[in-house]
Amino acid sequence: MVWLWNVSINFYWKEVINNLGLRRVLILSVAVGAGHMRTAEALKEAVKILYPGAEIRILDTFRYASPFLGKMVLGAYMEMLKKLPFLYGLLYSQAGRGKPLSGKGKAGFSHIINIAAAPRLVKCINDFKPEIIVCTHAFPLGIVSFLKKKGVFRGPLFAIITDYDVHSFYIFPEVDDYIVGSEDLIPQCLAFGIDPGCVHATGIPIHSQFMARHDKVLLRQQIGLKPDLPVVLLMGGGLGMGSIDTMFKTLGSSNRCQLICVAGVNAVLRKKLDNMAWDMSCQVKIYGFVDNIHELMAASDFMVGKAGGLACAEAMALGLPIFIVDPLPGQEVRNAEFMNAAGAGVRINAANLATVVQEYLKDPAKIENMARISAARGKPYAARDVARLMAIAVGGADVIQATK
Repeated sequence: MVWLWNVSINFYWKEVINNLGLRRVLILSVAVGAGHMRTAEALKEAVKILYPGAEIRILDTFRYASPFLGKMVLGAYMEMLKKLPFLYGLLYSQAGRGKPLSGKGKAGFSHIINIAAAPRLVKCINDFKPEIIVCTHAFPLGIVSFLKKKGVFRGPLFAIITDYDVHSFYIFPEVDDYIVGSEDLIPQCLAFGIDPGCVHATGIPIHSQFMARHDKVLLRQQIGLKPDLPVVLLMGGGLGMGSIDTMFKTLGSSNRCQLICVAGVNAVLRKKLDNMAWDMSCQVKIYGFVDNIHELMAASDFMVGKAGGLACAEAMALGLPIFIVDPLPGQEVRNAEFMNAAGAGVRINAANLATVVQEYLKDPAKIENMARISAARGKPYAARDVARLMAIAVGGADVIQATK
């Protein structure tokens, strides 16, 4: 009978944990690049770990609510980044706090999106009945803020800012809690008039893979690299954007390092890099889109590439310095400024890439110092900490202590 009693007690507490905290969570994102959706997936994973009974839905907002509008908006965004990045940077700046596009421009843009996308989201909210809605992109945040103002949704609304800059497009009075990547961003939030108690510097939610500590030598052996020669990771983000081929040629001419290059979903770029690899002076490993980026990062001494917010968060979680080359105007420049000021990265021009990299390769102590700073800035447990804040917001009992 004792074993039956123990089974009953265990079943009871399992049911308590499953039913407290979180039950129905709706996460809204936008599939532009990879960062926003990866943040959503990381948060979903954390919620399922801490609150196994929770039902979590992730929606690519435009694809679900208004595919035509999504194609127009995101298509224009990508074309602008590729062909007119300076114009995007100007618009981003002019929509910042206190700038011309932060008021009427933001209101007009939100109005168009609300008209096109709100009706289907209303149906989703009414059918799913989420306790809490979390947005990892400013566009769905604006829509849900509108719906909350209209009384369609009455629960907590969380905004996760996935860059190291707080932009006016994320600011709505209906938002209950803001998640930011660093304590350094809290003053920006306060400048917008946000209540300090509503700002949480947990870090940007990242996958639990980045919580683990890795054996660098073992990883290099598994990848097929020499364990005692520095490794440089070259990345251009999930879209494989940027002058990666030029940087690849520059870095590949050195015999002081080994090179890992991730081309993302850009198949044309990967084929081009494969052809270029024959003439490289160093050992090279080339990948397309990968699901073990945490291992490639952990095997490397530093990373060269773009300054996406999630990539910066992941790199710091692993103590990996970033050499940020010609960041795109807008949030990438702000991310680069943050990393450079923190001492976890270096912003450089493509023309100086070879000189700067060689300088650091000749002085390993510099790289080691940056790695220590990067690790100190890292927040690998951000996703779980956000999940706990969500549970508190809906009034659930947070039965598991905070990790950090």
